Amino acid sequence: MIDTNVVTISNVTRKYGVKLALDNVSLNIPKGSVFGLIGGNGAGKTTIIRHILGLLKPHSGSVQVFGLNPVADPVNVLGRIGYLSEDRDLPSWMRVFELLRYTQAFYPLWDEKYAETLRDMFELEPTTRIRDLSRGQLARAGLLIALAHRPELLVLDEPSSGLDPIVRRDILGAIIRTVAEEGRTVLFSSHLLDEVERVADQVAIIHQGKIALSGPLDEMKQNHCKLTLRFNKPLLQPPSIEGTLTREGAGAEWTIVCEGNPNPIKLRSEALGATVVDESLLTLDEIFVSRVSATQTLSN
Repeated sequence: MIDTNVVTISNVTRKYGVKLALDNVSLNIPKGSVFGLIGGNGAGKTTIIRHILGLLKPHSGSVQVFGLNPVADPVNVLGRIGYLSEDRDLPSWMRVFELLRYTQAFYPLWDEKYAETLRDMFELEPTTRIRDLSRGQLARAGLLIALAHRPELLVLDEPSSGLDPIVRRDILGAIIRTVAEEGRTVLFSSHLLDEVERVADQVAIIHQGKIALSGPLDEMKQNHCKLTLRFNKPLLQPPSIEGTLTREGAGAEWTIVCEGNPNPIKLRSEALGATVVDESLLTLDEIFVSRVSATQTLSN
């Protein structure tokens, strides 16, 4: 059977001292997908990326990239990956043209013409020193060298950090889509959920080192629903309705978020004296908040 996943993470656990950074994490990143990894600060996003790059070895479980172990076989893995780190840790003493020439030496498939096209698009002057670039220009330079060898897997850690909204929309979104349409794969972590919702077709939500939800974004959105309930008299406490993830409101009107078929929850609500006055699907931001809130409620 042919494995259609570029990345397969199976039951990975990782600790930093006594802190559990990843807790039995399993994740599949399909070939040709734009995969958004979302979570709060310290949730485990960067730790997952470091395992994919072979910079960390799992304390238990396994990681495979292109069917290979990135720790045991870094040469055959890293040459097929383009990586933009959140830190933008580029050599500050170099000029832009020197950065391109230096990076090219590591990648036999480096595309000089494409690199120049990207440099023009990103408006990076070849003689400018890296230390003199703005935060946004640093992000562009990092993205350029991650893309110029046309990697099979593009890994972006908080790629929009330092980019203004116009650049974020016109450049980042277009490049992610272009890479995916060429059959390549994109993994990017971001705290900007509207950005993830715009360009991703697969999403994983990570919270406190655990995967709270993962799958195709369209299915995820279709599988979550928000209901606004109006009761025939004010309630002194939130309604207890089986099958809901979160509840908020006051008095006679409450909004609940449910997962799956909403019809049974509607029936249970009506049995408690409620009328459904509004029903809508959730945005990715609302799904994220509801899943994290539900997880925190269960852990308390």
